Amino acid sequence: MRPTIVFDFDGTIALGNGPITAFAREIGRAAGDSTFAARAEHELELFEAGTGDYRDGYDAVTRTAVADGITAEVTEAAYAASRAQLAAGEIAVTPPQGLADFLATLHTRADLVLATNAPGEGVLATLAEWSLADAFDVTHFTVGKPAGLERVLRDALAHGPVLSIGDIHEFDLAPAAALGADTALVGATAARSTAEVTLRAATLADLYDAILAWADAAASTPS
Repeated sequence: MRPTIVFDFDGTIALGNGPITAFAREIGRAAGDSTFAARAEHELELFEAGTGDYRDGYDAVTRTAVADGITAEVTEAAYAASRAQLAAGEIAVTPPQGLADFLATLHTRADLVLATNAPGEGVLATLAEWSLADAFDVTHFTVGKPAGLERVLRDALAHGPVLSIGDIHEFDLAPAAALGADTALVGATAARSTAEVTLRAATLADLYDAILAWADAAASTPS
């Protein structure tokens, strides 16, 4: 029996608002509204300050668009354009400090899975840039969280204990908890969320030691 750790991408191992602000700019451009990006970014700032009732930064931008009457077709096209910019290296994101060494150490103790709602092109380009192209045993893109995560989790649970890590409880962690997996919440909502989770911290780097300890304990759990 070998434990599995399932990682989210945006907001978990990819930090920085570049893709989100690009998303906002693309919506404003498509909608012909020169004020949209600034207003959406203000809502993003409120979320990060703990005063905006959003799931994450993308939710802040999307809900601003909905309030303006901007269609889903426009926002979906804007999202695709922003992810293409990430793949082209036009947008900067950064990993948590020490991520490569942490994943290398963790991989000796657990299987590592990446599961994200984002399309693969930008994610794979970013991982390659960070020399992490081979860091994960399995990668899943355009998962369709939360419901789409269940298959990934069930497959992992068939082989042993699972820890699911992400920055959106509803998408990344609730499906895992419902199936009996452990959970780790990171990001802007970690401090204020009232959800029951196994681990929580502002960033993934703050949990390195706790995750390694979880993997050691999980590997020694009788099947």
